[in-house]
Amino acid sequence: MRIVHPAPSLVDQVVEAITDEIVSGVLTSGSRLIQDDLARAYGVSRQPVQQALILLRGCGLVQSAPGRGLIVAPLDPAFVRDLYEMRAVLEGLAARLAAERASERAAHEGPAYIAAGHEAVKSGLVSRKIESDIAFHRFLSGLSGNTLIDETMAPHWPYLKRVMSDVLQKEQSMSRTVWDEHEDILAAIIEGRSAEAERLSRDHIARAAAVFIHHLEAQQGDRPKQRRTLAGRKTTL
Repeated sequence: MRIVHPAPSLVDQVVEAITDEIVSGVLTSGSRLIQDDLARAYGVSRQPVQQALILLRGCGLVQSAPGRGLIVAPLDPAFVRDLYEMRAVLEGLAARLAAERASERAAHEGPAYIAAGHEAVKSGLVSRKIESDIAFHRFLSGLSGNTLIDETMAPHWPYLKRVMSDVLQKEQSMSRTVWDEHEDILAAIIEGRSAEAERLSRDHIARAAAVFIHHLEAQQGDRPKQRRTLAGRKTTL
């Protein structure tokens, strides 16, 4: 029997559209998010916009504005640190379980993810780098056989995408190092070296966190806040 994947709901589409604009920098920190403007820009009613903003507020991309309304939240180095500490534990567990439970599948399917990652680096497109990186880590979560790992991480990927985008715009050389480390992790999984796979994965996340947090702390307070709305732009979902 063929598996039927449900189409994204209208709310999901609005969440993705707003997230993409935040990640790409179209909507910067402090940008005011007005529901009527967003609804007109995306060609939808206010209801899916309202629900989307609630979800985005829950994952830290949106926050209450002084007085009234919502704005794009600034990146918070302390929250990023907390997020990456949690991620290191989950990613390490995923790699260890993958080595114990799915080394053959890793050998069969893993090289394609590595190849896609190197192609993304060559393209120079930050969006491709981010998507290939996330795809690799979600692949490892799938190999683990523990569905709670991916479910726990899923709400945080929008925020992580924004962090990665902010840093990778300026740290171009980091992408090549990332994929060298991905290759080492995958090799350990394929060879069934579970303890090493866990260590390599946790170290990989910790190194990325150090770069991201240093970058965010260095620029904190230096960037002037910009506010804008989506009035006048036309995007139909």
